Amino acid sequence: MTDANKKNQVRRIFETIAPRYDLLNHLLSFGCDIYWRKKALRLTGVNKNSILLDAACGTGDMAIEAKKLGVKKVFGCDFSLNMLKLFQKKKEWVKTCLVQATAENMPVKDNSVTNITVAFGVRNFYDIGSGFRAFHNVLKKEGKLTILEFALPKNFFFATVYNFYFKKILPLTGRIISGDKEAYSYLPKSVEEFDEKIDLKKLLIETGFTDVRDSRLTFGIVQVIIASK
Repeated sequence: MTDANKKNQVRRIFETIAPRYDLLNHLLSFGCDIYWRKKALRLTGVNKNSILLDAACGTGDMAIEAKKLGVKKVFGCDFSLNMLKLFQKKKEWVKTCLVQATAENMPVKDNSVTNITVAFGVRNFYDIGSGFRAFHNVLKKEGKLTILEFALPKNFFFATVYNFYFKKILPLTGRIISGDKEAYSYLPKSVEEFDEKIDLKKLLIETGFTDVRDSRLTFGIVQVIIASK
């Protein structure tokens, strides 16, 4: 798939499923997505002095959790206008600057933020290396990038159960609730391809990041990667 084709596919999927996105996230993860976001933010150590850019912010759950931890300055960036509109409608909405843009081409000043978070968005970038270079540019010295992303579990028994759920039950449930035939078939395919082909640690180091740390959550189905500038 070309970069342009992937960009158009991702845009179409997320614009379409936006109204049911939060419901499906909570339902299909059995509520674990809330814990994963909180854990990632605690691991990276955001606080009241942080200036946070939430890339691929979607409907704002990561930014809202950051606000609860005391972060006052938050910027949100997402490719989907429908997602950003839903973010603005939430009662917990973080009053911040929201921008419709890809991670690869963010209108953000260099050396302007202390933290960047990306929750379940990196595998949807059309050019991950370019996205990481953009992140490195906008981060201040000693700033941190925190990536929360799906992974394939290594334990054979759990991997078998997980793959059945991820490839059979999740796409069917997602299709019924969202009304989109492609969206929740794309999810397991993109996770599997991402896990097999992308070495996030290597890419981060190649784009200038240091002190790259990896934590696994919930039997290894989710990874938190934190890297410093």
